[in-house]
Amino acid sequence: MSTKKSTPRTPARKQRDSSVTKKASAPSRRPGRPGGARDENRRARTEALRKAALGLFLVRGIEAVTIDEIAEGAGLAKGSFYRYFEDKTALVAALFAPVTQHVEQALTRCEARLTEVKDRSAAYAAYQELALGLLPIALFHFDVVRLYLQESRGPSEGARAPVAALVDLVERGAVRLSEVAVEHGIVAVADPRITAHATVGAIEQLTLAVLRGRLDAAPLEIVSTLIRTIMDGVGVRPEGAR
Repeated sequence: MSTKKSTPRTPARKQRDSSVTKKASAPSRRPGRPGGARDENRRARTEALRKAALGLFLVRGIEAVTIDEIAEGAGLAKGSFYRYFEDKTALVAALFAPVTQHVEQALTRCEARLTEVKDRSAAYAAYQELALGLLPIALFHFDVVRLYLQESRGPSEGARAPVAALVDLVERGAVRLSEVAVEHGIVAVADPRITAHATVGAIEQLTLAVLRGRLDAAPLEIVSTLIRTIMDGVGVRPEGAR
């Protein structure tokens, strides 16, 4: 006489069943081996979403653009969006991640240089290195920088949060550089915060004018003006300079 054995409900089976009710989000691990067809397809779709979002953001602003519009612009269904990004904020963060990392590294290097300088000439060189180090950001992330300048004065809530984080990084970094310069006797200003904010504001306005095509100037002149703006802002002059 044969008896029918029941199949036990395994923990893995339970986990799969319960996951159905969870909110869709970007999985932590992607299927397919690195460099394989599925991996390349994922990269292509992720890039399509980023490109579509960036184009829409520049025209209408981050908050005004919907996930439906981003997915449509990338040629994907809305449900596919959540396979690559948890929400719109995560997509904005992905757009700004390379710029944020580059800015943070440049500020850190400049602060380290300023703590070691012995005279104003060395300080001038440190700020010059900072200015030149930030230029590749505008070259390789042209539209992201333009979006940052357009959105940097907007509310810090919602999908703008990554932009606000970069604004905070730039402002804190500029103030810290001014404080270090004062601490080491490189410059003499009453309030380093005022100098830092004035310098950042001037540079951002100049950069925005260039990116919008409203300032027609030779590249070398633009670079030179940026460096002089930084030098004027912090009051640094090398000995013997005009």
